[in-house]
Amino acid sequence: MIEIDDAGSGSLVGQTCIGVLRKETGKYLCGFIDLKYYQPESFKQKAYLREVINITKNIFEKLKVPKKEPIIICQGYIFDLLREWLTIQGYNWRSGKIEGLLQQKVESSFASHAISLGLPENYIKYTRFPFHFHRLLKWVYADYKNRSNYCKKGWPSWQRYGYLHLDISYGILRNYHYYCLKCGKKILPKSEVKIIKYVSNRPTTLYLHKDC
Repeated sequence: MIEIDDAGSGSLVGQTCIGVLRKETGKYLCGFIDLKYYQPESFKQKAYLREVINITKNIFEKLKVPKKEPIIICQGYIFDLLREWLTIQGYNWRSGKIEGLLQQKVESSFASHAISLGLPENYIKYTRFPFHFHRLLKWVYADYKNRSNYCKKGWPSWQRYGYLHLDISYGILRNYHYYCLKCGKKILPKSEVKIIKYVSNRPTTLYLHKDC
Protein backbone atom coordinates (compact mmCIF):
# COMPACT_ATOMS: atom_id res chain seq x y z
CA MET A 1 0.00 0.00 0.00
CA ILE A 2 1.14 3.53 -0.87
CA GLU A 3 0.37 6.57 1.30
CA ILE A 4 0.77 10.19 0.19
CA ASP A 5 0.86 13.23 2.48
CA ASP A 6 2.22 16.78 2.60
CA ALA A 7 3.76 19.17 5.09
CA GLY A 8 4.42 22.89 4.86
CA SER A 9 1.59 23.84 2.52
CA GLY A 10 0.14 26.00 5.30
CA SER A 11 3.44 27.59 6.30
CA LEU A 12 4.27 31.11 5.11
CA VAL A 13 7.97 30.22 5.13
CA GLY A 14 9.53 27.46 3.08
CA GLN A 15 8.71 25.05 0.30
CA THR A 16 6.04 22.36 0.57
CA CYS A 17 7.06 18.77 1.17
CA ILE A 18 5.27 15.91 -0.61
CA GLY A 19 5.97 12.55 0.99
CA VAL A 20 5.22 9.03 -0.23
CA LEU A 21 5.47 5.85 1.87
CA ARG A 22 5.13 2.17 0.97
CA LYS A 23 3.74 0.81 4.23
CA GLU A 24 4.88 -2.79 3.88
CA THR A 25 8.56 -1.93 3.45
CA GLY A 26 8.73 1.47 5.21
CA LYS A 27 10.35 2.92 2.08
CA TYR A 28 9.88 6.70 2.19
CA LEU A 29 10.67 9.28 -0.49
CA CYS A 30 9.81 12.95 -0.69
CA GLY A 31 10.13 16.00 -2.90
CA PHE A 32 9.62 19.73 -2.43
CA ILE A 33 7.49 22.26 -4.30
CA ASP A 34 9.88 25.10 -5.09
CA LEU A 35 8.92 28.59 -3.93
CA LYS A 36 8.88 29.82 -7.52
CA TYR A 37 5.51 28.11 -7.83
CA TYR A 38 4.21 30.29 -4.98
CA GLN A 39 5.15 33.63 -6.53
CA PRO A 40 2.12 35.83 -7.36
CA GLU A 41 1.59 34.97 -11.04
CA SER A 42 2.34 31.25 -10.68
CA PHE A 43 0.21 31.08 -7.54
CA LYS A 44 -2.79 32.59 -9.36
CA GLN A 45 -2.45 29.84 -11.97
CA LYS A 46 -2.16 27.22 -9.20
CA ALA A 47 1.12 26.01 -10.66
CA TYR A 48 2.01 24.44 -7.31
CA LEU A 49 -0.84 21.93 -7.74
CA ARG A 50 0.58 20.79 -11.07
CA GLU A 51 4.03 20.46 -9.50
CA VAL A 52 2.55 17.98 -7.00
CA ILE A 53 1.84 15.70 -9.97
CA ASN A 54 5.43 15.98 -11.22
CA ILE A 55 6.87 15.19 -7.79
CA THR A 56 4.56 12.24 -7.22
CA LYS A 57 5.13 10.86 -10.71
CA ASN A 58 8.89 10.95 -10.15
CA ILE A 59 8.57 9.14 -6.81
CA PHE A 60 6.20 6.55 -8.28
CA GLU A 61 8.79 5.77 -10.94
CA LYS A 62 11.46 5.26 -8.29
CA LEU A 63 9.19 3.03 -6.20
CA LYS A 64 7.85 1.26 -9.30
CA VAL A 65 4.25 1.66 -8.17
CA PRO A 66 1.91 -0.59 -10.19
CA LYS A 67 -1.55 0.64 -11.19
CA LYS A 68 -3.30 -1.96 -8.99
CA GLU A 69 -1.43 -1.19 -5.75
CA PRO A 70 -3.80 0.50 -3.24
CA ILE A 71 -3.05 4.19 -2.68
CA ILE A 72 -4.33 6.35 0.18
CA ILE A 73 -3.93 10.09 -0.35
CA CYS A 74 -4.37 12.90 2.17
CA GLN A 75 -7.65 14.79 1.86
CA GLY A 76 -5.99 18.22 1.60
CA TYR A 77 -6.61 20.63 -1.30
CA ILE A 78 -2.92 20.42 -2.30
CA PHE A 79 -3.74 17.08 -3.95
CA ASP A 80 -6.78 18.21 -5.98
CA LEU A 81 -5.08 17.90 -9.38
CA LEU A 82 -3.15 14.80 -8.33
CA ARG A 83 -6.43 12.99 -7.65
CA GLU A 84 -7.57 13.79 -11.18
CA TRP A 85 -4.24 12.58 -12.59
CA LEU A 86 -4.40 9.33 -10.60
CA THR A 87 -7.88 8.66 -11.95
CA ILE A 88 -6.89 9.38 -15.55
CA GLN A 89 -3.84 7.13 -15.22
CA GLY A 90 -5.93 4.31 -13.81
CA TYR A 91 -4.41 4.08 -10.33
CA ASN A 92 -6.25 2.37 -7.48
CA TRP A 93 -6.61 5.26 -5.04
CA ARG A 94 -8.85 6.73 -2.38
CA SER A 95 -8.72 9.72 -0.05
CA GLY A 96 -8.17 9.14 3.66
CA LYS A 97 -6.66 10.44 6.85
CA ILE A 98 -2.90 9.97 7.04
CA GLU A 99 -1.44 9.18 10.46
CA GLY A 100 1.48 7.28 11.88
CA LEU A 101 4.83 6.80 10.18
CA LEU A 102 4.27 8.83 7.01
CA GLN A 103 2.87 11.78 8.92
CA GLN A 104 5.91 11.73 11.19
CA LYS A 105 8.36 11.45 8.33
CA VAL A 106 6.90 14.16 6.10
CA GLU A 107 6.61 16.59 9.02
CA SER A 108 10.21 15.82 9.99
CA SER A 109 11.34 16.44 6.40
CA PHE A 110 9.65 19.82 6.36
CA ALA A 111 11.00 20.74 9.81
CA SER A 112 14.55 19.96 8.62
CA HIS A 113 13.95 22.14 5.55
CA ALA A 114 12.69 25.01 7.72
CA ILE A 115 15.71 24.75 10.00
CA SER A 116 17.99 24.84 6.95
CA LEU A 117 16.47 28.24 6.11
CA GLY A 118 17.44 29.56 9.52
CA LEU A 119 14.36 28.99 11.65
CA PRO A 120 15.58 28.19 15.19
CA GLU A 121 15.32 24.50 16.02
CA ASN A 122 13.71 25.15 19.42
CA TYR A 123 11.28 27.51 17.70
CA ILE A 124 9.99 24.54 15.70
CA LYS A 125 10.29 21.59 18.08
CA TYR A 126 9.08 23.10 21.34
CA THR A 127 6.28 25.39 20.20
CA ARG A 128 2.68 24.25 19.86
CA PHE A 129 2.05 26.25 16.70
CA PRO A 130 5.54 26.80 15.23
CA PHE A 131 4.26 27.62 11.74
CA HIS A 132 1.52 30.05 12.75
CA PHE A 133 1.45 32.86 10.16
CA HIS A 134 2.05 35.85 12.45
CA ARG A 135 4.70 34.00 14.46
CA LEU A 136 6.60 33.35 11.24
CA LEU A 137 6.00 36.93 10.13
CA LYS A 138 7.95 38.14 13.19
CA TRP A 139 10.88 35.94 12.18
CA VAL A 140 10.75 37.32 8.63
CA TYR A 141 10.69 40.96 9.72
CA ALA A 142 13.70 40.38 11.97
CA ASP A 143 15.75 40.05 8.75
CA TYR A 144 13.34 41.11 6.05
CA LYS A 145 15.82 41.62 3.23
CA ASN A 146 16.93 38.00 3.32
CA ARG A 147 14.01 36.11 4.83
CA SER A 148 11.28 37.56 2.66
CA ASN A 149 12.84 35.46 -0.13
CA TYR A 150 11.72 32.32 1.74
CA CYS A 151 8.04 33.30 1.76
CA LYS A 152 5.05 32.17 -0.29
CA LYS A 153 4.50 35.62 -1.78
CA GLY A 154 1.45 34.68 -3.80
CA TRP A 155 -0.60 34.24 -0.64
CA PRO A 156 -3.28 36.92 -0.05
CA SER A 157 -2.06 37.15 3.56
CA TRP A 158 1.44 38.04 2.32
CA GLN A 159 -0.01 40.69 0.03
CA ARG A 160 -1.71 42.16 3.09
CA TYR A 161 1.03 41.83 5.70
CA GLY A 162 4.24 41.34 3.73
CA TYR A 163 5.02 44.98 3.00
CA LEU A 164 4.39 46.71 6.30
CA HIS A 165 5.98 49.94 7.47
CA LEU A 166 8.70 49.35 10.07
CA ASP A 167 9.38 51.76 12.90
CA ILE A 168 13.04 51.19 13.88
CA SER A 169 14.61 52.64 17.01
CA TYR A 170 17.22 51.78 19.66
CA GLY A 171 16.92 51.42 23.40
CA ILE A 172 17.86 49.39 26.50
CA LEU A 173 16.35 45.97 27.09
CA ARG A 174 14.94 45.65 30.59
CA ASN A 175 13.35 42.22 30.23
CA TYR A 176 15.61 39.19 30.80
CA HIS A 177 13.79 36.69 28.59
CA TYR A 178 14.36 37.77 25.00
CA TYR A 179 16.28 36.04 22.24
CA CYS A 180 17.36 37.91 19.16
CA LEU A 181 15.16 36.76 16.28
CA LYS A 182 17.92 37.51 13.80
CA CYS A 183 20.92 35.62 15.22
CA GLY A 184 18.99 33.42 17.66
CA LYS A 185 21.24 34.20 20.64
CA LYS A 186 20.09 35.48 24.02
CA ILE A 187 20.01 39.23 24.56
CA LEU A 188 21.76 40.12 27.80
CA PRO A 189 19.79 42.20 30.32
CA LYS A 190 20.30 45.97 30.24
CA SER A 191 22.04 45.79 26.87
CA GLU A 192 21.36 48.16 24.00
CA VAL A 193 18.98 46.71 21.43
CA LYS A 194 17.49 47.43 18.05
CA ILE A 195 13.71 47.75 18.29
CA ILE A 196 11.46 47.01 15.32
CA LYS A 197 7.76 47.83 15.52
CA TYR A 198 5.02 47.18 13.01
CA VAL A 199 1.26 46.67 12.95
CA SER A 200 -0.19 43.57 11.30
CA ASN A 201 -3.31 42.10 12.90
CA ARG A 202 -2.03 43.77 16.07
CA PRO A 203 0.94 45.94 17.15
CA THR A 204 4.13 43.89 17.29
CA THR A 205 7.55 44.66 18.74
CA LEU A 206 10.82 42.82 17.99
CA TYR A 207 14.08 43.13 19.89
CA LEU A 208 17.40 42.40 18.21
CA HIS A 209 21.00 42.87 19.24
CA LYS A 210 22.04 46.42 18.42
CA ASP A 211 24.37 45.29 15.61
CA CYS A 212 22.18 42.49 14.21
